[in-house]
Amino acid sequence: MHILILLAVLAAVVFGPSLWVKRVMEKYASPADRYGGTGAELARFLLKREGVEGVRVEETEQGDHYDPVEKVVRLSPDNFHGRSLTAITVAAHEVGHAVQDHTAYGPLRLRHTLVLLMSPMERLGAGILMASPFIGMLTRAPSLGLLMLVGGLLTLATSTLVHFVTLPTEVDASFGRALPLLEKHNVLYEADAPHAARILRAAAMTYVAASLMSLLNVARWWAILMRR
Repeated sequence: MHILILLAVLAAVVFGPSLWVKRVMEKYASPADRYGGTGAELARFLLKREGVEGVRVEETEQGDHYDPVEKVVRLSPDNFHGRSLTAITVAAHEVGHAVQDHTAYGPLRLRHTLVLLMSPMERLGAGILMASPFIGMLTRAPSLGLLMLVGGLLTLATSTLVHFVTLPTEVDASFGRALPLLEKHNVLYEADAPHAARILRAAAMTYVAASLMSLLNVARWWAILMRR
């Protein structure tokens, strides 16, 4: 019974944030034509008004994000073409990152550096985890296999560290940049302001959800190795 309760709590902690984010985004994606302009049009408008030059706005299938290397605000098809509250608010959030980049916001640069450093390490960690039991058997040195196992787990967990460390960047993009921009340029209907704040909170929380999922990935690898 205690194990079932523990599993239920664990599932709520890991999956709860991502399910909440998805629910919020879907809730305010209707009505689809609430605003006169699309998310892409709003993004270009805000970039121009804020004097952020050289940043493109593109459609992507890889999820909404800002690419500081290519200088591109990328929006999912629904948000690129959509005219819903979700579409314009998410577009404003990603423009918030572009404004951060334009103003040399330190935490954004730190996040980009960490992502570049940690991404190869995470892939290496998966390889280490797969190889560690065999290395231990071939060398007949269980301690070596254990060392590689610990190293692999720690490496995979680096993505969790990146997500948590860069959470302030997301919060700033939502409430330090996007929401003031929406208010400054009178984009929102008055009644939509509190709902936009909720969407922006969800946009920032996507990184918390991602970090928890990465922890689940570590636990999954651990369970696989314990069965061997």
